[in-house]
Amino acid sequence: MISQKSVKKTGQFTPFSFSASWKTIGLLFVLFLFFLPVIRLIWLSVISEGTFTLEEYSSVLSERMTWLTIQNTLYIVAGSTVFSVILGIFLAWIIAYVDIRGKNWMQLFIFLPFIIPSYISTLAWVQFFGKTGPFAFFNDLLSLSLSTPNLYSMGGIIFVLGITNYPLVYLLSVDVFKKIPRELEEAAWTSGASRFVLFWKVVFPMALPGIASGGLLAFISNLDNFGVPAFLGIPANIKVLSTYIYEQIVGFGPSAFARAAVLSVILGLVAISGTIIQWVITRKNKVNETNLRDNKPRIFLGKYKQIVLEAGIWFLLIMTSLVPFITMAATSLIKAYGLPFRLENLSFKNYYYVLFEDQKMISAITNSLFLGGITLVICLITGTMIAYFRYKRPSHFIKFTEIIVTIPYALPGTVLALAIILMWIQPIPGWKPGVYGTIWILVIAYFTRFLILQVRGSITAFSQLDPSMEEAALTSGANGFAKWRKILLPLLLPGIVGGGLLVFLTALTELTVSSLLWSSGSETIGVMIFSFEQAGYSTYSTAFSSVIVFSILIGAAICVWFQKLWSKRMLRNK
Repeated sequence: MISQKSVKKTGQFTPFSFSASWKTIGLLFVLFLFFLPVIRLIWLSVISEGTFTLEEYSSVLSERMTWLTIQNTLYIVAGSTVFSVILGIFLAWIIAYVDIRGKNWMQLFIFLPFIIPSYISTLAWVQFFGKTGPFAFFNDLLSLSLSTPNLYSMGGIIFVLGITNYPLVYLLSVDVFKKIPRELEEAAWTSGASRFVLFWKVVFPMALPGIASGGLLAFISNLDNFGVPAFLGIPANIKVLSTYIYEQIVGFGPSAFARAAVLSVILGLVAISGTIIQWVITRKNKVNETNLRDNKPRIFLGKYKQIVLEAGIWFLLIMTSLVPFITMAATSLIKAYGLPFRLENLSFKNYYYVLFEDQKMISAITNSLFLGGITLVICLITGTMIAYFRYKRPSHFIKFTEIIVTIPYALPGTVLALAIILMWIQPIPGWKPGVYGTIWILVIAYFTRFLILQVRGSITAFSQLDPSMEEAALTSGANGFAKWRKILLPLLLPGIVGGGLLVFLTALTELTVSSLLWSSGSETIGVMIFSFEQAGYSTYSTAFSSVIVFSILIGAAICVWFQKLWSKRMLRNK
């Protein structure tokens, strides 16, 4: 083992060594890209003709529609968050404690609604409850006379958002459940506590930090979501803040941007408040960080009860994760929307149209692949550099940088999009780079929004690296590049690639930011699906959505296969 000082004396270097001047340049670059757009947005909301004023706030907040929109937003976000928390806790507790089979496959189905873009999930549920969907079919077949749920309503939006984001609650709760000491539960059980009292008095309080963190993440995701309220709320004239901001901007008008800026500040304050609360509660979760994860079941059922519970869980997961997407795929094969699902009405013409005939759709696929690819490369390099310094040379500068690059992701997408517009029309007085109205404005927006995903993924990879490996390479005479090529990258690659894949898939199917920044010639996959659905071409939107879902699943399977293959290779090389 050698110290960093002795390494410096030997003349060794790392490829990421920074001087004070480079730190200054890096800080200015980060502030310019990630922080200044938010300042410009706030500035627009309080400045009119060069004078500080709160007149726009007074005007917007005096309107009944504003308060109705805020009320709708809070009602929908609160309702969907409660739904996500209840479902997430229920499944997390069962997976963590109960003796059932097929848990790995169950977890795959649990994550499916979160992996698929929410606007595509919305289309799937619309088709499921449609006039020719499975719900209506079995309703007629069994003569149940049940009323078809109306998704174009408050309840419909709450339901779809809740289903989309409950995996967040599950993800942050299941490990906390597993880390609760088994001895505490056994002590309560031997003291005569019932199963309900055991959960309410022992398990729930200890798991509360993880549950609260997952609930707050679901809250922020529901608040940020544009696709679900746009697909279901706009046709029903149900406005939330994200769609109201969108309507203000696309409607233009003399004060459209200023009004949208005020609404964005309100929405941003709510989101940032939730992020701060999440950070405070997450810090308390350190109580369980030292406990080992106990993967063994704690509740053993009899054979009959086990089969009944497994059947119930699989029914729930299949109905919420698989059936809607199968229904959507079936709808995409129908020649014209509304026709019954019969052999004579089926055709692949919708797929042929969206993949080969519609030039805008072909352009959208090309644009999204380009945006996803270039965002992946830039974020992979920049995010890994930041993560390396965060791991190897932690400092106030790096911690501050990480906080700044988190801001665009913490803000709702519509807020960030407006901030990017205001920033890049004229970043510096007298300089108009001409990126607004081109695909490059989307590149900038995607990079600023998704960089933190790569940073977090790379930090996780570095945190699992033994520092002695790097020091051993230096003592063996390896220079910086040889150290990275032969030792660090092979160990870090699976984690870094995982973060990069998340960046790529998120950028590939992004809608919220793109809905405000796209222009003719720079349409994306999300924008085209949204446009088709708004225009009433449901067969085209479902066909294209089915292609995207299939591609995402193939990509995820390839990533899992690559990680397993790489792990086996590393084990063979040991």
